Amino acid sequence: MRGRTPLLADRLAALREAVEVADGRLEVPELGSARTLLAKAGAREALGDATVVALAGATGSGKSTLFNALSGSEVSTPGVRRPTTGVAHATVWGADEATDRLLDWLQVPRRHRHPPEPALDGLVLLDLPDHDSVRLEHRLEVDRLVQLVDVLVWVLDPEKYADAAVHERYLVPLAGHAGVLLVVLNQVDRLDPAAARACLADLRGLLDREGLADTPLLAVSARNGTGLGELRADLAKRVTARRAATDRLAADVRGVATALGAHCAPDGGGGVGRAEHEHLTDALAEAAGVPAVTAAVERSVRRSGTAATGWPLVRWTRKLRPDPLERLHLGQGTGEDGAAVARTSLPAAGAVQRAGVTRAVRAAREAAGEGLPQAWRDELRRTVEVSEEQLADRLDRAVAGTDLGPQRTPLWQRAVGGLQWLLTLVALAGALWLLALVVLGFFQLDDVVPLPRVEGLPLPTLLLVGGLLAGALLALVARPLVGLRARRRARRAEQRLYAAVDVVAQEEVLAPMAEVREDHDRYCAAVTRAGR
Repeated sequence: MRGRTPLLADRLAALREAVEVADGRLEVPELGSARTLLAKAGAREALGDATVVALAGATGSGKSTLFNALSGSEVSTPGVRRPTTGVAHATVWGADEATDRLLDWLQVPRRHRHPPEPALDGLVLLDLPDHDSVRLEHRLEVDRLVQLVDVLVWVLDPEKYADAAVHERYLVPLAGHAGVLLVVLNQVDRLDPAAARACLADLRGLLDREGLADTPLLAVSARNGTGLGELRADLAKRVTARRAATDRLAADVRGVATALGAHCAPDGGGGVGRAEHEHLTDALAEAAGVPAVTAAVERSVRRSGTAATGWPLVRWTRKLRPDPLERLHLGQGTGEDGAAVARTSLPAAGAVQRAGVTRAVRAAREAAGEGLPQAWRDELRRTVEVSEEQLADRLDRAVAGTDLGPQRTPLWQRAVGGLQWLLTLVALAGALWLLALVVLGFFQLDDVVPLPRVEGLPLPTLLLVGGLLAGALLALVARPLVGLRARRRARRAEQRLYAAVDVVAQEEVLAPMAEVREDHDRYCAAVTRAGR
């Protein structure tokens, strides 16, 4: 073969790309055929530009006699015992070292060198075993060589030209190879002219209905030489053109591409929509414990705010209860190196949450696989099953590594806390004053120190009661503001947690699904280029 034409090279490159994309994703038998064809194309290119023509036919069709007539000598011995031809024979015109390597690759041991003949130099003519032989090894040899030769000449006889065995098993599957196929009706010398015309017309109609309208049909007689000149001229034309091997490979690529195309969606529709995306994120957030974390954030902020704005003398009692976020090992965000902190203490997802995740993943997978052939939907299922195994750990790390907001006390709470200390000092001053008056009264010295009054009320009592009441009122007024801040912080934490969970959903579920669809699109684009 003088080298691939640019079109054939492009087709083979596209076929190779399709196989590479599908490798590890699709489990379909057509890929094996594509790999075999690529190996065949590479080997055939290195074996020269000889034209390999094979005579194939049924027992008694006279193909061995025709082979001998074309070879000019009795290379293949015909006989009345069946099966006759058990091993492929070869006649070579213009044999050289490259031709020997080609026949070695074809595994044809019996070879005959024909004297030089310019019109046919470069022809390798094979006589194949009978395709309907009672010997299994003969039929397997025919099937093997039918896939490797450049041109196929099917030799039919007037009695069995419509035999379903040859038409259904060989001719119909080769409808896409009409350009490298030739049908010969042998033994026409056994028919009168009218019967021969009728037989040829019936066979021509049968071939046309089978998609072989472009396949030439010749009438020959190997015994008396009828039509042999026309057959030799056809073979000489193909040998001179030096395109038989390329045309056969091109037809093979088109056939394989058609078979691979069965695993392509008719359009580019499908894909995960916004509804499935949101449903998946919600289900993962539920399984990751986002509601529990959000509630813990609100309680923690409320707890710290109440302590900051409450009565200072009782703040220590809140330390007896641990912070809700600290109990869950939350709120630390990421470390200086950007790595997420260790695992949380959140309980594992329950059966209800796991079932919700399963339903959401299945819904996303069905949306991603909408319109895809079964082989790609199977690959989506395998891909997502692998991803689901990592979800629990990734979700927990995502929650643990989420920054839930600043931990510092806001300025207004510090101001309220300072005021509370001032009011506490006022109440304490009043209490100490009253205590001092009690002590002075015990020693009957209460008249020594004057007792100031405000609107008739003793000032110490007013300081004590006023400080306590003002502190309680201030705490009461600050509580709704603390609650408002706690809810706002919880909402912001929830948004950040959902964003972290969404990243997990994207990386572990949606991105692998998108990669499968992208590979499907690349695969189908390559198959289309290979088959055009």
